[in-house]
Amino acid sequence: MTVTVTRLSSGLSVVTDRMPHLESATLGVWIGSGSRNEKPDEHGISHLLEHMAFKGTKRRNARQIAEEIEAVGGDLNAATSIESTAYYARVLKADVPLALDVLSDIIAEPIFDADELRREQNVIVQEIGAVEDAPDDLVFDRLQETAFPKQAVGRSILGTPDTVRSFNPARLRTYLSRNYRAPNMIVAAAGAVDHDAIVADAEKRFASFAGPAAPESEPANFRGGTRVETRDLEQVHIALALQGVPVRDPQLHSLQVFTSVLGGGMSSRLFQEVREKRGLCYTINAFHMPYSDTGLFALYAGTDEADAPELMRVAIGEITKATETLSEAEVARAKAQLKAGLLMALESSEARLGQLARQMLAYGRPIPLDEIVAKVDAVTVDSARAAGRMLISRSPPAISALGPGSGLESTAAIAESLVAKAA
Repeated sequence: MTVTVTRLSSGLSVVTDRMPHLESATLGVWIGSGSRNEKPDEHGISHLLEHMAFKGTKRRNARQIAEEIEAVGGDLNAATSIESTAYYARVLKADVPLALDVLSDIIAEPIFDADELRREQNVIVQEIGAVEDAPDDLVFDRLQETAFPKQAVGRSILGTPDTVRSFNPARLRTYLSRNYRAPNMIVAAAGAVDHDAIVADAEKRFASFAGPAAPESEPANFRGGTRVETRDLEQVHIALALQGVPVRDPQLHSLQVFTSVLGGGMSSRLFQEVREKRGLCYTINAFHMPYSDTGLFALYAGTDEADAPELMRVAIGEITKATETLSEAEVARAKAQLKAGLLMALESSEARLGQLARQMLAYGRPIPLDEIVAKVDAVTVDSARAAGRMLISRSPPAISALGPGSGLESTAAIAESLVAKAA
C-alpha cells in the first residue's frame, strides 16, 4: 500500500492509498463542516444539504444519479456528522472516473429543486420521528444536548421538524457556499486507484470551491446537567457523559485504553460486573468520542426500572475503581483491541478511506500506521489510570434518562452524586 498526498493551489487536498490486490476502489469527498458549523437558525441544514445533493444537478436528475453508479455495479452514499460531511462511492477500478464525476457533480452543481426539497424535508421529518421511537438512539441526542447546552455541537444532527421545513433553496446555497470550501475539503480514495489521475480530475472538477477557508465553528463548552423524560417504555435507557479530550490531546490514547477496559467489549469491567455477575442489564457499554477541541466520554445502559439505581451505583463504582486498580493484563488486552482495529481497517478500502480522510481533517496529514501503533504501545497502566482520574475530575457529568416510572429523577441524582463524590 502506498499513501500519497497532493495539495492543490485551491487548498483542496487529495489523498490516496493504492491497494494493488484489489479490483475495486472506494473514493469520496470529505468536508470539514457538519452540524456544529450551523448557525442557530440553521439547525439540521447540513444534513438536509447532504440529502439534497442526491436530488438532482444541472446534468443529472435524482434517478440518473442513482442509476449511473448502480449500472456499473457500484454504490453511492453519504453521511453527516457533528464535524464533517462525507460523500462516497465504491466501484470497480475502471469506473473510478465515473464515480468522481458523479461525486463532484452532486456537490458542485446541485439544483435544489423546490418540489424535491419539499419531498426530502418530509423524508427527514420521518427520520426524526424514527429516532423519537428509538429510545436507545434518542437518549444520546438528549445526552449531547445536556453536555453542550445551547451550542451547535450539542444539537441533534437531524434538526427538528420545524427547522427542517423552514429551509428553502436559497438558504441551502448560502450554507453550501459558506462551508464547502477547498481548504477544508479532502478528496480521498483507496483501493485500485491511480493518484495522478485522481489529482488531475479533482483539480478540474472541484475548481469552483477555490477561495478562503470556511469559518471556524464556535468553541465547545462542556457544562453537564441532567435531563429526564418519563416515557411509556419497557426499559429505562440511561446515559452518562463526562468531558473527554480532543483528538490532538497527548492523553488521547491513554483515555481510549481506559475506556476500552471499562466498557469496550464482553471482557470489559462493566459488561462483566454489571451484566454477567449481577444480571442488571442486557446492554451496557462505554466509548470516547474525540472532537477537534473537546471530547465526550459516554456510558450507556438499558435496564429495568427497578434495577436502574443499583446499576448506576455499580457502574460508577467500576469507573472509580478502574482509576486505581487497572491491571497490566487489562491494558494489554485493550491495546491489542485498538491495534487490531487499525490493522483490520487496512483490509477494506472503505474503512481505509474513512481512516485517511479523518486523519487529514484532524491532523492535516495521513498518520503512518507505525506512528499510531507506537502511541498505543506507549500507554502504560499508570498513564491509563491517570487518564481515568482526569476524566472524573474534569467536569460535572451530563446525564440523560428515558423510561417509565417516577424513579428516573432519583436514579439520575444517584449518578450525579456518585460522580461528584468520586471526583
